[in-house]
Amino acid sequence: MNRAIDRGAITAAYVGIGMAVTLGVSLLLVIPIEPIYWFLALPAGVLIGYYANQRSDRRAGPWRRIVANAVAAGLVTAVTMALLLVAVKALFFFADSGYPDFNRVDQKTGVTIAPFCDPGAGCVYARYLAIGYGPDLTAAGVNDVQDFTGLYWGQQASTAGTLILLTTAGGLIGGLAYGFTRPKTPARAPLEGAGI
Repeated sequence: MNRAIDRGAITAAYVGIGMAVTLGVSLLLVIPIEPIYWFLALPAGVLIGYYANQRSDRRAGPWRRIVANAVAAGLVTAVTMALLLVAVKALFFFADSGYPDFNRVDQKTGVTIAPFCDPGAGCVYARYLAIGYGPDLTAAGVNDVQDFTGLYWGQQASTAGTLILLTTAGGLIGGLAYGFTRPKTPARAPLEGAGI
C-alpha cells in the first residue's frame, strides 16, 4: 500500500466531521454552552483517533501508520470544530442588530427608542460595555469599535487554535490507546460456504 493513511481513517475523518457538526449545532446554536464545546474537544479527538484505527482494522503494521491514521482523522475533526466555532461567532457578530437592548422601535408610534448602536460590531461592543466590561476593555487597549473588533477576532482565532490543538492531540492519544490495546492476531477471512 502506498497510502499515507488507511481507508478506514478516511471514513473516520468523515465521521469526525459529522461529530463536530453535531457538537457545534448542539452546543453553539441550540443550547449555547460554549465551554462544554471546548471541554469536549479532547475526548472527541480521542474517540475519533481510536475509531480511525478500529475502522481500519489495524491489527498489525507499523506504529507510524497507526499514528498517521489517528492524527489525520483527529486533524479533520479539529479543523471542522474550529471552523464551526468561527462561523457561529461571525454569524452573531455581524448580524447583531442590537435588539432587545438597543435600536428598539415603539410599536405604536414607530419611533426609535434610545440607546442606539451600529448593527454588527458596534452593537456587540455596546453590549460588552453595557454589561460592565468597559474597564477591562480599556485596560486591554480597546477604545473604539475598531480596537474591539481586533481584540474580539484575535481571541476567537486563539480559541480556534486551541480547539485544533486539543482535538488533534486527542486523536493522537486515541491512536496510541488503540495501538496498545489492539488485537494482535490477524483478521480471519470468512469461511466459504459456511453461511457466514
